[in-house]
Amino acid sequence: MVVKKKTARVEAVVLDEENLHQLLASLSVDGGEDGVRKVAQTLRSCLELTDPVQQIQLVKKAGSQLETLTENQPEGALLDSCLNTLALVYTSLQAKNPLRRAIGSALGSVPEWLQERTVVHLSVCLAGCLSSPASEQYPHIVDTITACMDGFPLGERCIAKLLSEVLQFLHKGLSEYLRQNSGLAGRHIAQAQLMHSCLTAVKTSMLVIQRSQEAISTTLQAAQCHCNLEDILGSLLGCYINIVTDEEFIQAVQSTTGMAIVLLIRSVMGSGDDVASVVCSLLQNSGQGLESAPQWLKQRCELLCTSGRPPGVSLYLCHGALAMLSWKGTLPGPKWENLLLLVPKTLLDLDVSIKESTTAMVVARVLTLWSVAALDCLQGAMQLRPPSLWQSLSGGSDLQRQLLEHIYSHWEHPLDGVRHQTRSLFRNLLLLHQLTSTSTSDSTEDCYITELTQSLLQLEWHMKGKYGALGCLVELYGAEHLLEIQPALPLCLLGLMGDQTLAPYASDLMERLFVSHKAQLSAEASAAENSDGWMERWHHMWVTPLLQVLCCARLDQTTYILDYFLPKLLRCSPSSLAHMVQALQDTPSCSKGPSGSRGALGALMTCLRAARAQGVVPTSEGGLWGGLVPLRLLQQALVHKHDQVRMDALGLVCESHRSTEVLTSQEMDLIRHFLPPNLNSQSPGVRQQSVSLMKKLLCRVKDSAQLLQKRLSQEREPELIEQNQLKLHLYKEFLRWLCVMLFEGLLPGASFSKCLMSLHLLGLVGQLFTFSTGPDGFALGEAVTCTHAQNVLYCISSNFLEVKQLASTLLWKLPPSAVGLQEPERMLGILQAALDLSTSTKPFDSVTAAHLLNLLLHHPDLGPALLHCAQEQGLNFQPPSLMPQTSEVLTLELNSLAVIQFLLHCLQLEVLKAESCLLEAAASRPLYGRAHCITAILQHLNTGSLCHTEQWKRLVSELIAVCYRMSDVVSPVVQSSSPEGLIPMDADTDTSAGLQRILQEIQPRDTNDFFTSARQLDTHNGEDQTQTQTTQMSSPATGGEGYRVTAQMVLVCCWRSMKEVAMLLGQLCQSLPLHYTNDDTHMHPGLITEEQVEGVGLYFRQQLLQSRHRGAFELAYVGFVRLTDMLCRSGSQALQQLPSRWLSEVLEEVKSSDPSSKLCATRRSAGIPFYIQALLSSEPKSSSCSLLKMTMRELITLAMPSSDRTTDSSTVPQVHALNILRALYRDTRLGENIIPFVSDGMQAAVLGFTSPVWAVRNSSTLLFSTLITRIFGVKKGKDEHSKKNRMTGREFFTRFPALYPFLLSQLEEAAATVESDSGQVKLHPSLFLLLLVLSRLYPSPMDGSASPLGLAPFMPFIIRCGRSAVYRTREMAARALVPFVLVTQVPSTVHSLLLELPPEPRPKIQHNHIHGTLLQVLFLLRSYQTDSHRPLPAGNGIGKALLQRMWLASRQNSCVVTRGVFLDVLVCLCGPKISLLDDSEVSELRQESLSVLMVSNLVTSITPSDNLGPGSTQYSLSLVRVALSASVEIPEHWGAPHLTTQLLQCLLQCPQYEVRELSLEGVLRRLMEAEEQMTRLAWLDETTLSNLTCLALHETHAQCLAKVLQVLSVLSHSGELHWRDGVQDISQEEVMLYLLSLAQKSTHSVELHCAALTLLSQLVVQSVNSDAKNASVTACLSQWRALVCACCSEEQPLEMKLMAAKVLVDSTDKLLTSSELPLGLSSTVSLWRNLFTLLQDEDQDVRDSASDFISNVPAYLLSTDVAGVSVCPPVALDAGVGLLCRLLELWKQVPAGVLALTEWLLGEEDSSSEEEAGSDEASSLDEEDFLFEKGDLNLWAEAFQWVKLLHTNLSALIQDYKQTQDPRPAKLDQVQQVHSLSAQAQAKALSSKEALDSLPGLPQFSCTAEHARLVLRHQRATLALDVLERLTKD
Repeated sequence: MVVKKKTARVEAVVLDEENLHQLLASLSVDGGEDGVRKVAQTLRSCLELTDPVQQIQLVKKAGSQLETLTENQPEGALLDSCLNTLALVYTSLQAKNPLRRAIGSALGSVPEWLQERTVVHLSVCLAGCLSSPASEQYPHIVDTITACMDGFPLGERCIAKLLSEVLQFLHKGLSEYLRQNSGLAGRHIAQAQLMHSCLTAVKTSMLVIQRSQEAISTTLQAAQCHCNLEDILGSLLGCYINIVTDEEFIQAVQSTTGMAIVLLIRSVMGSGDDVASVVCSLLQNSGQGLESAPQWLKQRCELLCTSGRPPGVSLYLCHGALAMLSWKGTLPGPKWENLLLLVPKTLLDLDVSIKESTTAMVVARVLTLWSVAALDCLQGAMQLRPPSLWQSLSGGSDLQRQLLEHIYSHWEHPLDGVRHQTRSLFRNLLLLHQLTSTSTSDSTEDCYITELTQSLLQLEWHMKGKYGALGCLVELYGAEHLLEIQPALPLCLLGLMGDQTLAPYASDLMERLFVSHKAQLSAEASAAENSDGWMERWHHMWVTPLLQVLCCARLDQTTYILDYFLPKLLRCSPSSLAHMVQALQDTPSCSKGPSGSRGALGALMTCLRAARAQGVVPTSEGGLWGGLVPLRLLQQALVHKHDQVRMDALGLVCESHRSTEVLTSQEMDLIRHFLPPNLNSQSPGVRQQSVSLMKKLLCRVKDSAQLLQKRLSQEREPELIEQNQLKLHLYKEFLRWLCVMLFEGLLPGASFSKCLMSLHLLGLVGQLFTFSTGPDGFALGEAVTCTHAQNVLYCISSNFLEVKQLASTLLWKLPPSAVGLQEPERMLGILQAALDLSTSTKPFDSVTAAHLLNLLLHHPDLGPALLHCAQEQGLNFQPPSLMPQTSEVLTLELNSLAVIQFLLHCLQLEVLKAESCLLEAAASRPLYGRAHCITAILQHLNTGSLCHTEQWKRLVSELIAVCYRMSDVVSPVVQSSSPEGLIPMDADTDTSAGLQRILQEIQPRDTNDFFTSARQLDTHNGEDQTQTQTTQMSSPATGGEGYRVTAQMVLVCCWRSMKEVAMLLGQLCQSLPLHYTNDDTHMHPGLITEEQVEGVGLYFRQQLLQSRHRGAFELAYVGFVRLTDMLCRSGSQALQQLPSRWLSEVLEEVKSSDPSSKLCATRRSAGIPFYIQALLSSEPKSSSCSLLKMTMRELITLAMPSSDRTTDSSTVPQVHALNILRALYRDTRLGENIIPFVSDGMQAAVLGFTSPVWAVRNSSTLLFSTLITRIFGVKKGKDEHSKKNRMTGREFFTRFPALYPFLLSQLEEAAATVESDSGQVKLHPSLFLLLLVLSRLYPSPMDGSASPLGLAPFMPFIIRCGRSAVYRTREMAARALVPFVLVTQVPSTVHSLLLELPPEPRPKIQHNHIHGTLLQVLFLLRSYQTDSHRPLPAGNGIGKALLQRMWLASRQNSCVVTRGVFLDVLVCLCGPKISLLDDSEVSELRQESLSVLMVSNLVTSITPSDNLGPGSTQYSLSLVRVALSASVEIPEHWGAPHLTTQLLQCLLQCPQYEVRELSLEGVLRRLMEAEEQMTRLAWLDETTLSNLTCLALHETHAQCLAKVLQVLSVLSHSGELHWRDGVQDISQEEVMLYLLSLAQKSTHSVELHCAALTLLSQLVVQSVNSDAKNASVTACLSQWRALVCACCSEEQPLEMKLMAAKVLVDSTDKLLTSSELPLGLSSTVSLWRNLFTLLQDEDQDVRDSASDFISNVPAYLLSTDVAGVSVCPPVALDAGVGLLCRLLELWKQVPAGVLALTEWLLGEEDSSSEEEAGSDEASSLDEEDFLFEKGDLNLWAEAFQWVKLLHTNLSALIQDYKQTQDPRPAKLDQVQQVHSLSAQAQAKALSSKEALDSLPGLPQFSCTAEHARLVLRHQRATLALDVLERLTKD
């Protein structure tokens, strides 16, 4: 994007009257043609003009006249007047005024003889400015000084002449700014202006000193004793020191001042060794090196070397030293070397102590600056090579190690800038190493680089910092350096592309790698003069893995390859596309891949799309993309089942490298093929991509159409003209088809997703082409009918806000004649509908009303229509009248004013009614709808340019007043301590009689009794005191019919009214111009006053601090945020200071709060945190954040536990503080400014757990949870212990250094309490929190051994926590220990832990200690297995230690819990195929484990019912895991094949259901693996099969039965299963009947029901194929069909529907499409119906699963475009209905089939008119009862489209049938069925027509759902009659 440079504003010369008259008088001349007189006349004319542009021209003319003057001019005084005039005007103009530059140019062009006089005059004027200026003139004078130094030589001479005065003035200015800053607290705008002025002054002082260095040096050397310049420079330095040590100044000012200090010292002392000595002293905060400085300078510098100076001073001085001293070339002396090495040490010391992220940013930037300076130094001193410097900067030195540790701590910092600077620092360190180690240039011989690379590669890939570091290594040492160390790097990086957070980093690194690798291979080939084969090597390394991943990996794993990786690869090697296409087309089965993958077809689309977007694919003008891909493949891809394949194919069609590339007819046909089935997409991502790609296509159409029209006007050849005209005609036809298709998709009943897509695309068409009806363009307006426009209008009634907004926007683009709002009756109808909806009790109706009103506001006839509505309602209302030729802007203003006045008038009346009876208002005319409409109108109004200001002012006052009244009416409910609890929530009419009494009861008399006792509601009868509210209240809208008042209505009315009041007040304050006066300056006119704004603020304060209803105070918060934003930006000084004042007041209230306080005290402090959050988040982030710092200090002090806070009452402030802190840490708008306070917050949360008061512990828990998220990031998955939400210990403690000693001391204290020797359970309150935090940390392999913030001190205490008597604590300690142990240290740690276990039984063994130690061993081994992927190193001693302690797994150990964990450790080592130990050790351990297993209760005849105490089940499951490993998973490795059957039998027959369940899960898992690998399992013998079938017949536990049935399903899938019950064989019919009975009884268990029905379905398919048929099987088939059909209904669980889909898909070829019709017509058609139901299910997974039936249909029955292809559900549905019609012909069952399908068409509703009437009445009552309609269960299915699809196919079927077959006489039952269906259809058509006619006007808005239902019913009946007529017609 090209940003237009902002042009400077030209202002005319403005001088006071006296000066102007004096100048004009001095320039007065009487004629004369000499040069000076001409100049004087020109300047006089210039002063007399007021146009700045003409003044510039005259100044330029005067400049050229001055240039021609010669030395012998007689008019000396006149010349002086001319020069004086130019100088005076120059110094009076503003900084960036072009007129000043013109004068500067004129003065600069004077001849040489005149220059000195010019300097004198300029000096006089400048001296006049400097002499005694007012403080508000300081910025202007500073700008003037800067302008003199900016390319203006005479100005520089002037400054040099006035050097002392200028420096004196700058000192004076800075002193004034220091004084002013102390009094601007809370005034952020004034503070920001002051900071800017101060920064400018410091920069100007630096510029003056820099340009005047020689003059300063000369003056100081010439002065023998004390001189004036010393005093001035000393004073200036004093100002600098005050600024740099005052933390109220922002960092930009302090950092610049740091540079100014060093510059001033250098200017005074020169560039010798002494300067470096002084700067070193300042950095070290020591006065020892200051002796060489002059006495006055030394005294000032000593002020900077104080013990209490802020740590940031050293940082700013480092920056100054690097920026202001010269580091290029040879250094002047050893002190400079010391300084160069001192800077990074100072910065690294700061690195640990700083907290603010912005300071971390400065540190990172200064370190990078230092590395650049060091490089300059080394490059300049290559010959000298100072040994100490060379050694300190080389790789492996202490300094380099410390800097690397800094890099590893900050490379994942939250700030982008810090990460970027860290990467630059790493690269510069590598360059420093290269410069200092010139002995070897080969990276393979450089041990330091090799070790660094290996350690980086060993880091986990979720650490984003490593990618940049590896990229630097690639850049400097080449890709082959990395590929030699890790050859599988490309595949590893490709595997990371599925993670959105890692994909950009991985792709950047891969780009560096493959670009570097290609260059290296090419260079090697060139050097060897062998150009063959190197490209194949490159393809093998980079392209082949990519294609494998694209074809085979799941789609979610390859999502970002297209976005990030593929374009870069093709940019690097465009010729690789041909290789990719060829490889993918050569792949067998080009349309399929593994389940869930895109397959070769999808991969092909992805590659082609990326290539086309990069311009690699040739254009389509000479054939579809140069014939790269067949059209058939593209058509298949556009309707593919997988979203991403479709999107890639669409991208291939739509995206183009040139926007003017002409669209071919083939491409248009492909869009026609794609759009209809893809409009109704549930996925927001797919919709977004589709719209984005279609926008690209439409832009191509527009741009290429313009090109074609241009060619038409230029072409002369008739043939080319005809071709271009044909293309434009094709464009027009395509666009019209697109518009008509989209408009017709907006029929009533269209799904939300289709409406959204259609409106989006129509909006794009309107935006790019316009719906005009004129001859120019494509005249798309002609395609828009009135019906189309009505469909768009009725979309406004949608329940989805986005659809409403898009429809409203589109209506403005449609031709007005089609929309028809010019017709008075139509406009009146819509206006009336909008006004009715604004009083609806359904909340979303008010949003519809607001959209309709905004639609009408631009129409000039709105006023009369509004007047008509007012007269009908009997309101005294007169809208403002419009003049005939009123502009559109004024029409909008007056209409908005009229509508708001009307709504306000209505609202005032309704508030009056609510004040007398809230129940009646809630039931008939709730208040919120009107208020919402007013807010919506104000949002669309440009309030800055209103004309009728007096009327608006009155209106604003009335609006604010009515808001307060509304709030007063409803606040008793929302401020009640329990609004939901106090109001009964049932709809029983008897309860509403008591609602009025309840409302009176909850008047705000509550006290804050959250901490003491609950308040009880008065339960007296009250009949004599309170008049009972009747349940039937008359309503004018329904002619006296009654309303039911429900508690829901009252509550919704109240809290929504509060919401709308907040939104309206916030909108008024935010959008209306403010009326204010500052000091005695001029008044700023506006529509809302300061007093009104402050009143609104106090209102919000009351709501936020006293409301208890979360909805109310959350929405008040939204309005209050708008207000606080406005306060900070307002010009009013009084309003700017309000946030600061309010904040101080509320903090004082929090401090002194107790249960009697007015502050609302709920367990989360209700709205108090919101109030403080809004006030703080309005503070500008670029300011010093003084309010935030003050608030956090106060709150943390309150949140910390105190000895005097031990009672419920005294802890109220602490609870409030904890809750407020939680809200502030969660607030993203506070950003990194909150990070410095995280350590204190964590300490408060941990210590809060020790409080005896529950409320404090509760709030501490919430705060702790928030801080964990704030520190480690939002959880990125379901895994609680994901490595993505972890941090290295060094990074954590570097960012939060205060937590290191705190956590260590707390852990030590907690660990001291866990010893279980005493037998007492002592649980430290904070132990769980400490272990939770520590489990998120891990040591980095990059940490140095002597790291000051290492994790080693924590380990002994964590290990000690494993001795706790609390099971959960031992488990947490084991989990927390794992990340503290490096992968390389796991073997030694495990060994030392095992040695702590007793080698033999002995008395008084502490089993808690044993259990904790074993858990730690187990967790460490599992972690090693996951991370290492390699065996433990030899000689680790683990196997030996375990063998010595095998008694722990035997009966000698009386504790079954420790027995079980020991067995788990053995399984961990013996279970995997690739073991962690040596083969001999593993073999011995396996034998020992088997011997333990064989004598256990699980295997021996001893019954396992022995009471083994707690943990016996876990022990049994541990035994099962050993048995499964030995018998099922890897029996060949255990060397006991004879035991497998016995072990399995014992497991399956065990009485404990947990044992059987875990065993069956293991068997099932192994069977699934074997099925994928197509291997035969040796242990699956006849005995095992018999045991499994026997278990299936006798199992009683539901989960176990489900698992065994799943196992048998897998076995049955691979072949027919032989069922046995012990020794008795069971026939297939008996099994089917048993499974049928089981499925019918098991509906309570979804898993069991699905398993039974799946297995039954497999047996049904097998039995149908067999010849044997009997009555029992037939009956079974019928019941099976009923069960399958029942599973397909909408309300069934997802698992059941997925199972039904799989069953139907698997039976497609044998049952649904079989030519023999094995189930009979009725059952088969019924199954088809249910398949179609699943294809229209709301769940995407169900639809996708059902659409797989296409791949099981015999190819001869399908068209070629869908045969054998995975298609999306809409296409599958369309193909399925067509297929069924074709099957009816094949089965010769057309008449019967047509009648069955006509029943589908007619629907399944009961046609009884009485029942219909009853249901209509019930639905109308329900509609009143429930505010929130439940609506249809299925938001995706479109009944209208389904009905049209059926009708189309049935019509075609009947036509074909009549043409191809002899008409036979219809059967009698068919004739009767036709008559019956006709009668039903006619009755439905008639009743639905009558019901539609009886609906009120514009029913699409007033009763949308009912209208859509009736229209659909009528449509069904009409189409059914049409089908029956076609069938019976001869």
